[in-house]
Amino acid sequence: MNTITTTNFNFPGQKSVYRGKVREVYNINDDLLVMVATDRLSAFDVVLPKGIPYKGQILNQIATKFMELTSDIVPNWLVATPDPNVAVGHLCEPFKVEMVIRGYLSGHAAREYAAGRRILCGVEMPEGLKENDKFPTPIITPTTKADNGSHDEDISREAILANGIVTEEDYLILEKYTRALYQRGTEIAASRGLILVDTKYEFGKTKDGQIVLIDEIHTPDSSRYFYAEGYQERQNNNEEQKQLSKEFVRRWLIENGFQGKEGQQIPNMTDEYIETVSERYIELFENIIGEQFVKADISNINERIEKNVLNYLQNR
Repeated sequence: MNTITTTNFNFPGQKSVYRGKVREVYNINDDLLVMVATDRLSAFDVVLPKGIPYKGQILNQIATKFMELTSDIVPNWLVATPDPNVAVGHLCEPFKVEMVIRGYLSGHAAREYAAGRRILCGVEMPEGLKENDKFPTPIITPTTKADNGSHDEDISREAILANGIVTEEDYLILEKYTRALYQRGTEIAASRGLILVDTKYEFGKTKDGQIVLIDEIHTPDSSRYFYAEGYQERQNNNEEQKQLSKEFVRRWLIENGFQGKEGQQIPNMTDEYIETVSERYIELFENIIGEQFVKADISNINERIEKNVLNYLQNR
């Protein structure tokens, strides 16, 4: 199936292009950003060799929907969505941290806990928990924002402030926004029969100094979801949780000897496996958005995106 794994557009007023792990961002006249969500799949901070059909469309449409659903509590960068894979927004200066918030002992936090560590990013995790238990209160565990090809690193609030990565005044706003977004996301997920387990947010500053939400929000790449039905029963029986997230890809990679460490080879992803990953992404979209996923025409994705973006830029 056709996928979009790289782009090479040349839009009017284009100043530069930033290529992240999954998104490619075009700077238009130092005013707007055209963000293209590709079908690339990243895990353990490594971009896997094959694209996942419809993944970029799914990420973009979930993120833009949640931008709309949270704009009353946190301002965001979004201006328009001229194509299923594209978001256009205000040029912002990103903060050099990602704000991770965890409501449950899962994923990276669970792996740290199992290794006997009880402090994560300067935050104490209580004793007596087992994997996927709910924290008494959600905890914020920031990471550094790594360049493409590098690993994000855990960092404490104290280290962020001590190293001047973010001012204390700004950081207090980032924390406030992070908790407000997670609360809203939790409520929306609950209305869909899901639990928003953990997620991450990125923020930036507009030219006039306003702090806004940027990039993505509540997507399967940035978030972990459990099915609410049967959650407690599965916990009581020490069973794995039924989840919608990228964790199933991480586990498959771990089982096949890959955790992004030096010298490890990325296992071969068969077409059949890639199709199951695509189906899982579509499943998450339909569950969290509550609508049927409508597949865009992928016969020539690059051509479609270029046409739609050019049309938007010329007529705005």
